[in-house]
Amino acid sequence: MEARAFLRAKLISLAARARRLSRVDYASVGIRPQDLPFAPSPEHFRAANRRLALIDREIRRRLAIVRQRWATAPIDRALVDMAVVERELDRARRAFGLFFELFSQRGSSYAPVLAAHDAIAADCYTSVRQVAPELFRSRLLKPLSYMEHGYSPATLRRGVVLSRLLGEANPFPVIRIPWDRDNPWQAVFLHEVSHNLQADLGIWQENRAAVMRRSLGFVGDPLLARIWGRWHKEIFADLAALLLGGPAAAWGMAIFLAHPAPRALTFRPGSAHPTGYLRIFVQVEMLRRMGFRAEAGRLDRVWRTLYDPGRGHRLPPRLLTSAGTLVPQIVDEIAFQTRRNLAQRALVDIIRFDRNDQSRIKAAARELAGGRDPSFALAPRHLVSAASYALNSGRVPPRRLSDQVVSLLVRGRVRPAATLGAAQAALAA
Repeated sequence: MEARAFLRAKLISLAARARRLSRVDYASVGIRPQDLPFAPSPEHFRAANRRLALIDREIRRRLAIVRQRWATAPIDRALVDMAVVERELDRARRAFGLFFELFSQRGSSYAPVLAAHDAIAADCYTSVRQVAPELFRSRLLKPLSYMEHGYSPATLRRGVVLSRLLGEANPFPVIRIPWDRDNPWQAVFLHEVSHNLQADLGIWQENRAAVMRRSLGFVGDPLLARIWGRWHKEIFADLAALLLGGPAAAWGMAIFLAHPAPRALTFRPGSAHPTGYLRIFVQVEMLRRMGFRAEAGRLDRVWRTLYDPGRGHRLPPRLLTSAGTLVPQIVDEIAFQTRRNLAQRALVDIIRFDRNDQSRIKAAARELAGGRDPSFALAPRHLVSAASYALNSGRVPPRRLSDQVVSLLVRGRVRPAATLGAAQAALAA
């Protein structure tokens, strides 16, 4: 009888914790009326609440089972039933925590910066829709950005199963921005958006298989084919970032990857990221193929000045000696060969960048460096590159430039005169 009384107390405790984390809304995450221009859309809240509601229904179902049989079932059985309820409560806690962390930052001082990055990410998707609107199978929720610790930006793709959520799938793309990388001129942000584009376009597996076939066909080495195949995701994101942002994206990635030689010239077995030394030569080749040969030559010279394997390296000899042959093949395969899931078009056909785009970016950069807003409309993804050129000019204080560009991006996405009540009504609809 004492053991049953203990189980009853545990059941009461479980029931008291159940159903407390089944919904998020503007008020619960601290979003005030003045924060609405920076807030996630009602559709993002609805997606989060659908996921929380599914978990909540499972909690109710499992709790009902415990209530039916805890008093008569064998004690071991009752403990297992309660443990299953605990598991679902844990799932609810983790999912609620993720959504709360994402959404509540839109009521903080970082809200404008996050809204600006949302605008950049949305524009990257728009660039594809304008050229190939039929490629996305349905209306997709745009990526959301949030601030977190970590050395580099990272992404959680749409639909990916997250261990943090005990196997729950991510309902919309999430892009992490490190606290010190919140300025809107980071080429690595375009890289992270490109990971999401690759996944949403459905060419993940197709690209990997093609890269491995191409590598094996040109060097006949299965080990090298596996290495380049393992790197295909990062290379795709690098090349797509160049098509989204132009040469500035290549220079930005080089700045990001410029580490002491022991790191840049060390091969990490099993890593999904290409060795830093070789990775920039992939981007050099892409710049050449895009028609920016002078920029490619400059970046190539800078990188070879910084790093010389002749002074020592920790790269597999076959990987190093075959790079001159394989890099052009890999770039051609990923960016210029057609794909079934792109309706027999290549990456360069659905994300376009040319000299006119670069000229507009450079013109906008000159105005930003002079403290003026660009006198013409510029795509948010191109504003990233213009801001990076303006920063490198040394003529404008970084904080002022960041505030100016964030303001430009946010002004382009402010929703009309909403009130918190109207937003809540849209969320409930």
